[in-house]
Amino acid sequence: MKKMLSLTLALALVVAMLCGCGSTEKGLTVKDGVLTMATNAYFPPYEYYEGSEIVGIDAEIAGAIATKLGLKLEIQDMEFDSIITSVQTGKADMGLAGMTVTDERLQMINFSNTYATGVQVVIVPEDSDIASIDDLAGKKIGVQLATTGDIYACDDFGAENVEEYNKGNDAVLALTQGKIDAVIIDNEPAKNYVAANEGLKILETEYVTEDYAACINKSNTELLDQINKALEELKADGTIDAILEKYISAE
Repeated sequence: MKKMLSLTLALALVVAMLCGCGSTEKGLTVKDGVLTMATNAYFPPYEYYEGSEIVGIDAEIAGAIATKLGLKLEIQDMEFDSIITSVQTGKADMGLAGMTVTDERLQMINFSNTYATGVQVVIVPEDSDIASIDDLAGKKIGVQLATTGDIYACDDFGAENVEEYNKGNDAVLALTQGKIDAVIIDNEPAKNYVAANEGLKILETEYVTEDYAACINKSNTELLDQINKALEELKADGTIDAILEKYISAE
């Protein structure tokens, strides 16, 4: 009897351990059938507010991924430099925010296959003496905090010449007020900002070309595989191209 009791307890312990593992893995995947996306919703046309709703390229691609996975999408708006932490700590399942794949970020998170190509450009006043990337040397450059524009500008022109802002819109506002000389940001938001602010222009010379992807917790390889599979299907059936064409007019 004692032996049987020991065996029963041992089996119960194994079952508990297996259930615990399953619960942990499930927690790393998604919770309650909801795919949570972290973003910074001030980066049009990738993500921005339309009334109280967050819309844009990333929002629609994330929605299409969620549909493929049979999940409901929930979008969390936060500062850009909080997105990776949110994914690392499990507060969000993935991050989509016009985020570039970099070696530094790959040390902290995994990235999906790329779904779009971005170009970093420079916004200046129309009467600026800045005519090329080289002319940025010694100038005061505005960037969005923790973006690749921030990283590249600090590397190329010195952190002492870079002013960091929580939102791209804040950097552009500072430019219109004469507080800085230029803004480095993705080409698509740049076009929106220039259209909305008279007296600004985008330099013809591109600064950097990069790939955008979704970021996922390093422990959550199952979700990474599922997202990559969904992205491949959405590319193959033309969904992603249709979303990009909807928001980005052909040059």
